[in-house]
Amino acid sequence: MFQHTTLTYQTKQGIPIVTLSGSLINIDTAPVRRQLIDLIEKISPYLIIDLTQLNVIDARALSVFVSALKTAQQHQGDVLLLNPTQPVRTLIELIHLQNIFSIYIDEAAALAHCTQSLCQT
Repeated sequence: MFQHTTLTYQTKQGIPIVTLSGSLINIDTAPVRRQLIDLIEKISPYLIIDLTQLNVIDARALSVFVSALKTAQQHQGDVLLLNPTQPVRTLIELIHLQNIFSIYIDEAAALAHCTQSLCQT
C-alpha cells in the first residue's frame, strides 16, 4: 500500500490497534495520516499505535501522530503509542513528544487506559 511502511490494524474491545512496520518517512506520511484519521473518525476516538515493528522514522513523519492526536482530541479521544523501538523512542524524546503522548510498553495497559476513558465519557 505504501512505499516504505506497512500499516495493519485490528480492533480489540472496540479500540483500533494499528501496527506500523518498516520505515515511516516523508513519502508515506499523507496516506498513513489519512488512514489513522479515518480509523478515529469511523471506528473509535481512541487509537493505539503499535510501534514495535517500526524501525525508522523521520521527524516529519512524527507529525502523522500529532495530527491523529489532534483529531482524536476533537472527538474527545486519545492516541497512545505502544512499545516504540529504540530509534523511534529516541526521536520521540528528542522532539519532546513524550510530553503529549502516553507511551505504553504493554498492550493490555494501553487498552485498559482507553476502555476506562471510554466508560467515563
